[in-house]
Amino acid sequence: MNLTPHTPPPPTVDNGLHAAFIALRDALAGEIVGQSVLIERLLVALLADGHLLVEGAPGLAKTTAIRALASRIDASFARIQFTPDLLPADLTGTDIWRPQEGRFEFQPGPVFHPILLADEINRAPAKVQSALLEAMGERQVTVGRTTYPLPAVFLVMATQNPIEQEGTFPLPEAQLDRFLMHVRIGYPDAAAEIDILRLARERALREMDAVSVPMQRLSLEQVEQARRAVLELHMAPQLERYLVELVLASRDASAYDASLARRIAWGASPRGSIALERCARARAWLAGRDYVTPDDVHAVAPDVLRHRVLPSYEAAAEGWDGERLVAALLDRVPLP
Repeated sequence: MNLTPHTPPPPTVDNGLHAAFIALRDALAGEIVGQSVLIERLLVALLADGHLLVEGAPGLAKTTAIRALASRIDASFARIQFTPDLLPADLTGTDIWRPQEGRFEFQPGPVFHPILLADEINRAPAKVQSALLEAMGERQVTVGRTTYPLPAVFLVMATQNPIEQEGTFPLPEAQLDRFLMHVRIGYPDAAAEIDILRLARERALREMDAVSVPMQRLSLEQVEQARRAVLELHMAPQLERYLVELVLASRDASAYDASLARRIAWGASPRGSIALERCARARAWLAGRDYVTPDDVHAVAPDVLRHRVLPSYEAAAEGWDGERLVAALLDRVPLP
């Protein structure tokens, strides 16, 4: 049954604030061709106050997308290339001794920038991964005996390269849960790739001519206002119950399909329920609605749950993964 009203009320979102985000989305779409899903997920993560893990082959504009987003927000940006010899202090910062002053001075690391690209996170050892994931979860960094808060607006986009596994350190499943969404992106189609060639030429010509294009930037205050608006959206109690039932089914699907239940070794935690609700709200707000629909939940569920629902050994041997399990859950758990 459709949970939206028969006559949907007119949107009551802040038109000016919403228009600013739509302008941001359109600007990103004009610069990042063929990756509309990645653009939407970046904005959803920004609105839902979470972090993204993006998996895709090299050259699919992952770095370009987060750089483009950072250039249109009034916030600093940092990129750190994860390598096997990286140390936690390279990420968090360290105390530097100042002999002239006879004291230690804290030198902040790149994690203190509001927008951070963690490139090829699976190439860094476990200690570095844990340092980043702790900062993501706790929103603070402790060096020595001092704890330093991170910015209120703090977005991490971590990337993984699926075609190279040698010399990598895969993220443990429990740590993957720290990411709001796990997004997989693929190659663009022929028409989009032609547009990419054109944009690359135009960008190269602008750089040769030293032409700078003026950009209108979102303030951090606008981002926080939009986050509050997302949290104030209406969600019907029946839809909220359906969302929870979907997550509960990922832990025990025997009421819907006994064979599916045997294929799931581990389901989503309550953090998954929170992430699913936040992302559905953010998608609805971006669409200009002041209420959430089942379509919003279904649209974000694969990215929110695929890294939280783990197949059993037997299911993995049969070719099942988290994405396929989530698709089966969406197919079997009925709307109320």
